[in-house]
Amino acid sequence: MREFSKSMRLDNVCYDIRGPVMDEANRMISAGIDVLKLNIGNPAPFGFRAPEEIIRAMSVQLTETEGYSDSKGIRSARIAIEEYCRQKNIPNVTMDDIYTGNGVSELITLSLQALLNPGDEILVPAPDYPLWTASVILAGGNAIHYICDEEAEWYPDIQDIKRKITPNTKGIVIINPNNPTGALYPKEVLEEVVQLARQNNLIIFADEIYDRLVMDDHEHVAIASLAPDLLTVSLNGLSKSHLIAGYRCGWMCLSGDKSHARGYIEGINLLSSMRLCSNVPAQSLIEAALKYKDETKQLLVKGGRVYEQREFIYNALKEIPGISAVKPKAAFYIFPRIDTKKFNIRDDEKLVLDFLKEKKILLTHGGGFHWEQPDHFRIVYLPGMEQLKMAADALRDFLACYIQ
Repeated sequence: MREFSKSMRLDNVCYDIRGPVMDEANRMISAGIDVLKLNIGNPAPFGFRAPEEIIRAMSVQLTETEGYSDSKGIRSARIAIEEYCRQKNIPNVTMDDIYTGNGVSELITLSLQALLNPGDEILVPAPDYPLWTASVILAGGNAIHYICDEEAEWYPDIQDIKRKITPNTKGIVIINPNNPTGALYPKEVLEEVVQLARQNNLIIFADEIYDRLVMDDHEHVAIASLAPDLLTVSLNGLSKSHLIAGYRCGWMCLSGDKSHARGYIEGINLLSSMRLCSNVPAQSLIEAALKYKDETKQLLVKGGRVYEQREFIYNALKEIPGISAVKPKAAFYIFPRIDTKKFNIRDDEKLVLDFLKEKKILLTHGGGFHWEQPDHFRIVYLPGMEQLKMAADALRDFLACYIQ
């Protein structure tokens, strides 16, 4: 009988949903072992709940959202997103330039499939949210990773970007605030990226889903606001800021100069129509959600849960011999460095696998984010303070005698 194998494109996809670490974690969970998951940005398991006003808004409209919507989304949602773009100074966005999606992940894949041909290149940060690299590859393109500089607060290395632009480069991805580092890029850095895109006729892909999860009185600047003359594809959603990851509620907007992108936009419209529409009940809460931000802000100021957990994990990591970290300014991730010489580490995936087996705590290795050196891992600091203290103590104890 003929055997069916997976697409060859998947051979080059590194996406940390499967692999030896997740396989072991799933085996342990199936065996009844309690595993603390510090590997995924999912607020719900750790006691975060969406504001009642938002849930009520969706429930009231539930019987009115039983059919398909326009492929781009319902009118009220897109009007609210258009107003949000205006508040962020994102130029030249009308309701017709807005597409709702089943989370930002769906729209990342859609936006790249509509653009790329074999041999086309997209500049993607390293470390990255790995779906960007996976989606470039699945669309037939090549993901070219530019370095984000840990010594410069994980900002994009502009010189490295310059070196990696070729005639095949179609666009550049900016993840700001950043996953996995928690970095927030200042206006000056974004302006340098815009200038490179302008000089090389690149599309900017702006992943800004954490733009409402910013701490220390910093302000997020939408890169599209600095590029009125360039096509920018901005992606955002409610999964993180409004604590409703399972509702799959995201959007994408096209801004700036679209006059040279008619074919690309036709492709986006085609793919948008092919999936009929995104989750209509989830779309119905966008209008209410974008008016309701205070509860999330309370988590991000001194005394707020996310703020205090950020402070704790950063300070706790600094106290562990052989560990250092840049303090994140946004989101709920930290990307610590481990001294590879001290622990003889050559394989960061083995490091987190060994830690999982011994301490029953699940982390993500740096290689899962296309970071080439085996010297980083990511911690999600969403669990409550008691669990974070337990995890920090476990990491200290584990490393006290760990040699790879």
